Amino acid sequence: MNNQDFTTTIVVNSTPEAAYQAINNVRGWWLGQIEGPTDQLNDEFSYRNHGIHYSKHRITELLPGKKVAWLTTDSSLEFVEDKNEWTGTSITFDIAGAGNQTEIRFTHHGLVPSCPCFGACSGGWTHFINGSLQSFIDTGKGKPM
Repeated sequence: MNNQDFTTTIVVNSTPEAAYQAINNVRGWWLGQIEGPTDQLNDEFSYRNHGIHYSKHRITELLPGKKVAWLTTDSSLEFVEDKNEWTGTSITFDIAGAGNQTEIRFTHHGLVPSCPCFGACSGGWTHFINGSLQSFIDTGKGKPM
């Protein structure tokens, strides 16, 4: 059976190292209130979009120019019945050079089509990864809105 975790891939006009730095600058590409450090192993940060979404993430893996991983340790999604749906899921950014560009494969492990938030959350991630993060890496300006 195919892995059904939500995954999207972008190719950016940047080096793997610059892409890695941009991913770790979460405030540059993700809309909402972000508290805590977002670029140190084992640190935790929270994301809040008031009245819609709260999540807390522990940074579990940092391989410069190659990978960033987070574990979602707490969540509250106000638009679904199981508000803690993200708790215990993980998020990875796999980074690889592709000629003079860089490919980033984003996966939200545990966000699968059977989850009630899949439609809204996969749409949100598509916007933030394929739109805002890609723009942030390529131009220095994210498009979080």
